[in-house]
Amino acid sequence: MAKESMKAREVKRAKLVEKYAEKRKALKAAGDYAGLAKLPKNSSRVRLHNRCSITGRPKGYMRLFGISRIQFREMASQGLIPGITKASW
Repeated sequence: MAKESMKAREVKRAKLVEKYAEKRKALKAAGDYAGLAKLPKNSSRVRLHNRCSITGRPKGYMRLFGISRIQFREMASQGLIPGITKASW
Protein backbone atom coordinates (compact mmCIF):
# COMPACT_ATOMS: atom_id res chain seq x y z
CA MET A 1 0.00 0.00 0.00
CA ALA A 2 1.20 3.46 -0.87
CA LYS A 3 1.38 6.15 1.76
CA GLU A 4 -1.80 8.17 2.10
CA SER A 5 0.19 11.35 1.46
CA MET A 6 1.27 10.04 -1.97
CA LYS A 7 -2.33 9.18 -2.90
CA ALA A 8 -3.49 12.61 -1.72
CA ARG A 9 -0.75 14.33 -3.71
CA GLU A 10 -1.89 12.63 -6.92
CA VAL A 11 -5.51 13.64 -6.25
CA LYS A 12 -4.39 17.22 -5.66
CA ARG A 13 -2.44 17.22 -8.94
CA ALA A 14 -5.42 15.85 -10.84
CA LYS A 15 -7.63 18.65 -9.49
CA LEU A 16 -5.05 21.29 -10.47
CA VAL A 17 -4.76 19.86 -13.98
CA GLU A 18 -8.54 19.99 -14.38
CA LYS A 19 -8.74 23.51 -12.97
CA TYR A 20 -6.10 25.02 -15.28
CA ALA A 21 -6.75 22.93 -18.43
CA GLU A 22 -8.66 25.64 -20.34
CA LYS A 23 -6.31 28.43 -19.31
CA ARG A 24 -3.27 26.34 -20.24
CA LYS A 25 -4.81 25.50 -23.62
CA ALA A 26 -5.51 29.17 -24.38
CA LEU A 27 -1.99 30.25 -23.39
CA LYS A 28 -0.44 27.54 -25.57
CA ALA A 29 -2.58 28.57 -28.55
CA ALA A 30 -1.49 32.19 -28.10
CA GLY A 31 2.15 31.17 -27.73
CA ASP A 32 2.40 32.94 -24.37
CA TYR A 33 5.13 30.84 -22.74
CA ALA A 34 5.78 33.46 -20.06
CA GLY A 35 2.16 33.11 -18.98
CA LEU A 36 2.48 29.33 -18.96
CA ALA A 37 5.55 29.59 -16.72
CA LYS A 38 3.51 31.53 -14.14
CA LEU A 39 1.00 28.69 -13.74
CA PRO A 40 1.61 26.10 -10.99
CA LYS A 41 3.96 23.28 -12.00
CA ASN A 42 1.49 20.64 -10.87
CA SER A 43 -1.14 21.99 -13.24
CA SER A 44 0.69 20.33 -16.13
CA ARG A 45 -0.86 17.06 -17.34
CA VAL A 46 2.60 15.54 -17.75
CA ARG A 47 3.11 15.49 -13.98
CA LEU A 48 0.20 13.11 -13.39
CA HIS A 49 1.10 9.50 -12.66
CA ASN A 50 -1.29 6.57 -12.91
CA ARG A 51 -1.84 4.76 -9.63
CA CYS A 52 -3.89 1.74 -8.59
CA SER A 53 -7.28 2.91 -7.35
CA ILE A 54 -7.25 0.33 -4.54
CA THR A 55 -3.70 0.26 -3.21
CA GLY A 56 -2.11 3.35 -4.75
CA ARG A 57 0.71 1.30 -6.28
CA PRO A 58 2.44 3.36 -9.01
CA LYS A 59 4.00 0.50 -10.97
CA GLY A 60 2.33 -2.35 -12.85
CA TYR A 61 -0.75 -0.22 -13.57
CA MET A 62 -3.32 -1.67 -15.99
CA ARG A 63 -4.94 1.27 -17.76
CA LEU A 64 -8.01 -0.64 -18.92
CA PHE A 65 -9.02 -1.59 -15.37
CA GLY A 66 -7.46 1.23 -13.33
CA ILE A 67 -5.75 -1.18 -10.93
CA SER A 68 -2.30 -2.72 -10.49
CA ARG A 69 -1.37 -6.12 -11.88
CA ILE A 70 -1.37 -7.62 -8.39
CA GLN A 71 -4.89 -6.45 -7.57
CA PHE A 72 -6.02 -7.52 -11.04
CA ARG A 73 -4.77 -11.05 -10.47
CA GLU A 74 -6.37 -11.33 -7.03
CA MET A 75 -9.71 -9.96 -8.20
CA ALA A 76 -9.72 -12.13 -11.34
CA SER A 77 -9.01 -15.26 -9.27
CA GLN A 78 -11.92 -14.42 -6.97
CA GLY A 79 -14.19 -13.78 -9.96
CA LEU A 80 -14.73 -10.10 -9.13
CA ILE A 81 -13.94 -8.85 -12.64
CA PRO A 82 -16.71 -9.74 -15.12
CA GLY A 83 -15.58 -11.52 -18.28
CA ILE A 84 -12.12 -12.37 -16.98
CA THR A 85 -11.23 -16.00 -16.38
CA LYS A 86 -7.93 -17.66 -15.62
CA ALA A 87 -6.49 -19.36 -18.68
CA SER A 88 -5.79 -23.06 -18.30
CA TRP A 89 -5.02 -25.60 -20.99
